[in-house]
Amino acid sequence: MNWDDRPEDAAAAAAAAERLVGPAAERLVDSGADGEDQAVEAALRPKDLGEFIGQEKVREQLDLVLRAARARGATADHVLLSGAPGLGKTTLSMIIAAEMGAPIRITSGPAIQHAGDLAAILSSLQEGEVLFLDEIHRMSRPAEEMLYMAMEDFRVDVIVGKGPGATAIPLELPPFTLVGATTRAGLLPPPLRDRFGFTAHMEFYEPAELERVVHRSARLLDVEIDTAGAAEIAGRSRGTPRIANRLLRRVRDYAQVKADGRIDREIAGAALAVYEVDGRGLDRLDRAVLEALLKLFGGGPVGLSTLAVAVGEERETVEEVAEPFLVREGLLARTPRGRVGTPAAWAHLGLTPPQKAGGAGQQDLFGA
Repeated sequence: MNWDDRPEDAAAAAAAAERLVGPAAERLVDSGADGEDQAVEAALRPKDLGEFIGQEKVREQLDLVLRAARARGATADHVLLSGAPGLGKTTLSMIIAAEMGAPIRITSGPAIQHAGDLAAILSSLQEGEVLFLDEIHRMSRPAEEMLYMAMEDFRVDVIVGKGPGATAIPLELPPFTLVGATTRAGLLPPPLRDRFGFTAHMEFYEPAELERVVHRSARLLDVEIDTAGAAEIAGRSRGTPRIANRLLRRVRDYAQVKADGRIDREIAGAALAVYEVDGRGLDRLDRAVLEALLKLFGGGPVGLSTLAVAVGEERETVEEVAEPFLVREGLLARTPRGRVGTPAAWAHLGLTPPQKAGGAGQQDLFGA
């Protein structure tokens, strides 16, 4: 293992990535949501399970859970949704509330730093209300331990006073449904995971599903788009509906300024070329990482810190922002000796792998 590739705490790495500022944090293909995305998503969100596109297994299973709860006249089981950002976890939480005819309260793990913060929220819930807790893995430990009893017994113990004179006052809670969302399910402690009655993992979308997302969003935004144009946008959206909707808005802007407002394959391709998003969804940062790896270091292996210096970015930016998609696309591999460019990366950039000493090419690293 390279000295600059030692494992780091996952939570610390995630927090570092969330502190990113500047170009790396403002990428068009970033799966996070900024203020503009949140405003637009509110208008584009499906309102029920029948309108929700993709995630077929999750929708089918969740539909059974909600129908059974309604038939019993009971509160739905607690639900845990895991998966990458932008796949619809928040949307599904709102659909759960709508399907159950209940109000929804939205908060996040980082906002709950003390047990008292959670107690204040729980004590104000109405019967049957849905509490959506985003990034639940980032909740503080004291609040997490209070949540155990609240989820299981609908009760919390409020501590009054300090030291020997402290008294625990039990506070009964009305039945509620907790919907937890996390991008890092592995960081949830087993006692918390076990208290969810239904867990689901959100998968990345297929291009055909994203085409349906683009067509639906185009109708809601009053944008004229043909099948080829929707397919072009879907193919560059990294399997993520949030990115597909963002690319659609940027292509719409281009079509209104440079054309007659109608989107076809040619217009979509020209617009996304302006925004430096290529045919596989790679942007400037992704290509910079690949070009440095292939052109400067002959395809690797190279250490993460060295690669980050070569592209002029922080180590955390390369590791948390660029690498996940490149690895998922099979363009980059993490090995004990460092990062390595795959044959697909050489082909994508139109480069020829160098011949190693003894006639062994880059492909030998992958057994080809």
